[in-house]
Amino acid sequence: MKILTGPCVLEDRDTVMRIAEKLIPLSEDKRVEFYFKASFDKANRTSLDSYRGPGLQEGLKLFQEIKEQFGYKLVTDIHESCQAKPAGEVLDILQIPAFLCRQTDLLVEAAKTNCTINIKKGQFLAAGSMKHPVDKVLRTRGIEEVNYKNSNENGVWLCERGNVFGYGALVVDMKNLIAMREYAPVIFDATHSAQVPSTGGTTGGNSAIVPTLAKAAAAVGVDGFFFETHTNPSVALSDGPNMVQVDELYNVINDLFAIQNALNYK
Repeated sequence: MKILTGPCVLEDRDTVMRIAEKLIPLSEDKRVEFYFKASFDKANRTSLDSYRGPGLQEGLKLFQEIKEQFGYKLVTDIHESCQAKPAGEVLDILQIPAFLCRQTDLLVEAAKTNCTINIKKGQFLAAGSMKHPVDKVLRTRGIEEVNYKNSNENGVWLCERGNVFGYGALVVDMKNLIAMREYAPVIFDATHSAQVPSTGGTTGGNSAIVPTLAKAAAAVGVDGFFFETHTNPSVALSDGPNMVQVDELYNVINDLFAIQNALNYK
């Protein structure tokens, strides 16, 4: 099972390293393909006053330190095509934000790196529409046919985080997990699926529903899970209302394995 987890954004060094250290047991779990995730720049914050992160250069230095100290494989978001090459020299996975999943230049430049590309499904798109971003990455890498096998072998994943529905909440249609798995391995983003976007000057959410959403996705069958986590979500500088506290995360992951084992999923 792939697990992508870490703080939403790179905060001060001490906080980030403390979170990374708390995740050592998970990284050593033989059942888990572990990736440490954080963002060097949250370019899509609701408010101009919100914390965005240390930026590309300082962020890459901190990521390199995490890699050297803990040996973790690393994930980050990129928002501009010019960020792909330098980020790809340090990171193992480049994540394409949901609102940017149709941006051709961003996808093509990401595909030119040696990284796995994790494309988050836009909150405004149907599952079938995600064939096209996968196609852009695969064709850049010389592959003409879009299917699960080709995407898996050539480092393209899709990530589900719900659709905007009604009053600004996100709703997860579990059928999307099945449909998108025809095109690529699917990661379920349990954290952002719990968001309530743009409640005033910040994005709200309800972390209490994260375990339930994750267990539902495990029952459907996915290739991995994305969780944002923190030692103290109440003081996190981004997405605190949706984060899972690190110690609780271990319980959630054990439940996911129990569900997969009961259903004989791999």
